[in-house]
Amino acid sequence: MPALILSVQGHYPQIGPNCFLADNATVVGDVTLSAKCTVWFNAVIRGDVNSIRIGEQTNIQDGAVIHCTYQKAATTIGNRVSIGHKAIVHGCTIEDDVLIGMGAIVMDKAVVGQGCIIAAGAVVLENTQCEPGYLYAGIPARKIKPITEEQQATIQRTADNYVLYASWFSGT
Repeated sequence: MPALILSVQGHYPQIGPNCFLADNATVVGDVTLSAKCTVWFNAVIRGDVNSIRIGEQTNIQDGAVIHCTYQKAATTIGNRVSIGHKAIVHGCTIEDDVLIGMGAIVMDKAVVGQGCIIAAGAVVLENTQCEPGYLYAGIPARKIKPITEEQQATIQRTADNYVLYASWFSGT
């Protein structure tokens, strides 16, 4: 069974080259996925009430939900972003080279700066500005410490690995 891809209000998702969508992933409405994106099992990207733009080589892991707010907050996700299992990204901006941990929540009009890590289970509240290059954790999320070189390498490796994992399913 292929991924569920639906048009809403005349908007049909735009899927870039070399993307992988798991069989039960859902992509709806005003959504653009750039090249080499991967959308995993039970993930939902729902651009029914506003737009969702996702950069290259970004992975939306199992059970994650990407949504937005009607007439208020679109969602923009940069390049080489990893959205962890069961995370929620809602009406916000995620810049390039970011890792959103498992079960984390990023709320409307928050901005997660380039090179950040949002720890598993963290809640980034509405309108929060996450300074680039830092680890944020907690409820509500707060700046903990600068990202190390090893953590920067983990962000890149994760993005690369998900392209590899997709090849196991798509035969490429």
